[in-house]
Amino acid sequence: MKKTLAIIGFSTLLAACGSSSKTSSDDLATSNPIETVIDITKVSDDKVPVTINPGRFTVQTVTYRLPKVVQGTYSISDFGKYIDTFLAFDYSGNPMPTNKVDTNTWTIANAEQLDYVTYLVNDTFDQEEVGGIGGDVPFSPAGTNIEPNNYVLNLHGFIGYFESLKNSQYKLDVIAPTDLVRTSALQIADTKTSADGNVITSSYFAPRYFDITDNPMMYGKLDVEEFQVGDIKIVLSVYSPNGIHTAAAMKEAMQKMMLAQKTYLGDINSTPRYDIYVYLSEGKADSPKGFGALEHHTSTVVVMPESMPQSALDKSMIDIVSHEFFHIVTPLSVHSEDIHYFDYYEPTFSKHLWMYEGVTEYFATLFQVDQGLVSEDDFYKKIMDKIGAAKGMNDAMSFTIMSENVLDEPYSNQYYNVYQKGALIGMCLDILIREGSDGNRGILSLMKELSMKYGKNKPFDDDKIIDEIVAMTYPTLRTFFDNHVIGDVPIDYNVFFEKVGLEIGEGQVKTNYIQGNGALIVSANQGEGTIFFTENVLGNSFWKEQGAMPNDVIKSIDGTPVSLQNANKVFQDVFGWKEGQDINVVLNRDGKDIIIKTTLTPTYTKGNSLHAKANATDAQKELRNAWLKG
Repeated sequence: MKKTLAIIGFSTLLAACGSSSKTSSDDLATSNPIETVIDITKVSDDKVPVTINPGRFTVQTVTYRLPKVVQGTYSISDFGKYIDTFLAFDYSGNPMPTNKVDTNTWTIANAEQLDYVTYLVNDTFDQEEVGGIGGDVPFSPAGTNIEPNNYVLNLHGFIGYFESLKNSQYKLDVIAPTDLVRTSALQIADTKTSADGNVITSSYFAPRYFDITDNPMMYGKLDVEEFQVGDIKIVLSVYSPNGIHTAAAMKEAMQKMMLAQKTYLGDINSTPRYDIYVYLSEGKADSPKGFGALEHHTSTVVVMPESMPQSALDKSMIDIVSHEFFHIVTPLSVHSEDIHYFDYYEPTFSKHLWMYEGVTEYFATLFQVDQGLVSEDDFYKKIMDKIGAAKGMNDAMSFTIMSENVLDEPYSNQYYNVYQKGALIGMCLDILIREGSDGNRGILSLMKELSMKYGKNKPFDDDKIIDEIVAMTYPTLRTFFDNHVIGDVPIDYNVFFEKVGLEIGEGQVKTNYIQGNGALIVSANQGEGTIFFTENVLGNSFWKEQGAMPNDVIKSIDGTPVSLQNANKVFQDVFGWKEGQDINVVLNRDGKDIIIKTTLTPTYTKGNSLHAKANATDAQKELRNAWLKG
């Protein structure tokens, strides 16, 4: 899963990812596919009816479950919370007793007589309060939506499994109005149109329950674009409630980014089709609030604010979707038994989030400089941002222990560090491998070798993979793993930067227009309902040059009055400001209005920056070039 990405205004952007596979054992029903129906033509009170026909059982009691945890989210979702009116019926159409064992589990006695079960599904989007990991609802990209113009069908929120039949095939019928656009990562087998032409039933096939959870769908008033990345067809489906953004407008940035990714990955096998589902949140009380993405083998679900300017949305989408797409390397091709045999009810977790999320995030950062999408200075700034964020977490915590216990405190609130220190662990390993191979190998080549050895259908032994990596590479990695991944010794990044002729120094660093001295430059007066500049405004060169002062109240920005109610949206826009843009800001100081009407110039703040050493040796420069340009 990918989690927190950035803070824009007063909101935290979250991101997440998916995972791998699952097995079970006893085949206690007929070998026919489990027949499942989701009927969105019969939504009532914001609930969708679902029917599950498992075939004939040969045992006395069966257990049906909705997932407690889904792959890659590393948090409890409890999708059983959203199920109402769970009913079972026998072959004569008579109701059968059911027993709700816990939030996600029902048992049915006399199962030889069971014909089918039905229930109603509530969606999760409109029940969000905090909308993120650790909240009271699933992380938004793992959640569900039910509204007339949009249905986010993360199928793990609608379809459960009989404990004994997780390896059975599924036939899924989705019944929907004809005028809805439908996109699905799941294989479609057939379509039927009603006699009056108003309803289409789309039939899908899934080899097993894992494929139900791994293949999301989106139905509704969607905007869809397709493009090719090598031999991969990319399908971009966008739902923008107010039509602010379109798939066509997002296509260019996505295509450029994914072409660069495919070039960077080289011969790593992927998929003939990859779906990107984008839900843009209106920011209302019943809108999703957990921004980011959940990845699957051949798709990703993204939730972002609709209010973001196009340029800011493009930038965020590049960071988010590139991370998700790189998961085709790990954990989709390289993963442990905990992921391969994932238990949706009582999951165990691998020790190696440093690999699944950290290395993936590192690839999503490195490939951009490798492929010329960002400058070296921009790349260095991202690395410094991650160092700063990692030091704000518990920097003396074993990563393997944290990973294995990620659902529990004190480890769960450190999960965000997998995208910070986890990525930096990937960077250090990359530099060590480059050093040991005279620049000829890196962590990408290591992951390719592991992909060839294992692949999506063969898990590795969680307790042995570090030993394998050390055996495949160099002794310096053993020391690093023992000290900084298994152990709890903070990393001295200067040691690694020295190897590639870089150094950290204090000075002026480029920033955005809402931060100074590493913090937000605005705060809120709850009593008066106003937004004002803090002392940090003096640490932002642009605002200081404009004469802004601490405690200045921000009355309006580009004609929009600023209040507590709209501050999040307004400052998301400010976060996306670009040099050369004209702005008009009205401040109030001691009862007098101050107007700042000007054109944006670059803005700086004081901080640590990473830059090339003036006296770097040729060997250091060569290793740096191999590291950055592969």
